[in-house]
Amino acid sequence: MQNGLYVALSSQIALEKRLTTTAQNVANMATAGYRAEETKFTALLAQASKGAVAFASAGDTYISRVSGPIAKTDSPLDVAVQGEAWLAVGAPGGPVYTRDGRLTMDATGRLTDISGRPVLDPGGGPLLLDPQQGPPTIGRDGTIHQGVNQVGAIGLFTFDPKAAIRRAGPNAVSPSLPARPVQDFTRIGLTQGHLEGSNVNPILEMTKLITIQRAFESAANLTQQSESTLQDAIKTLGPQG
Repeated sequence: MQNGLYVALSSQIALEKRLTTTAQNVANMATAGYRAEETKFTALLAQASKGAVAFASAGDTYISRVSGPIAKTDSPLDVAVQGEAWLAVGAPGGPVYTRDGRLTMDATGRLTDISGRPVLDPGGGPLLLDPQQGPPTIGRDGTIHQGVNQVGAIGLFTFDPKAAIRRAGPNAVSPSLPARPVQDFTRIGLTQGHLEGSNVNPILEMTKLITIQRAFESAANLTQQSESTLQDAIKTLGPQG
């Protein structure tokens, strides 16, 4: 089979993966704290051919670490994370991490995220407030006060720069290496009454969708041309005795 068919097929597989990640980013443009997914590709060289034939790999996805814009909401249970840190929330398989600072307090005083998962303190324990004491005051270091009493502290955690990050449930991620609680709040902290928005660039993502569509059409045309060339060659040469 002609190399052109393999090259076009590898290109279509790569474009399909890129389309999936781009569509997911577009769908989460308005999701608080959402981190966009990006795809990186490498060229694979065919070892069997005499010449170097480059094929597109299926691509590897990774989660962008760029922060999103911060907007003021004035809600006492909204918090925005400043700096490269994450909130920890409880999950069945262990803690997962989020930048979505839309917190809620249920009737029992349990502090949860928008999905109902318990928000964790620096030690990994759940936080329980007093619903009779009204809205809490949350400091830059995550400390929570109700009236004059400190009732807990929201944990902030950082990831090792070498850690790979994967999706882990609704607007949460899980690092491949253990997260570490923040000790220095000089550059990292919480801002009460604010929310971080999605870091997705709407114009850029829509441009990507158009580019991917055109590239996919070009790859499909290349496949058809390669098939036509192969069929013409078979007709011309005929069966070999």
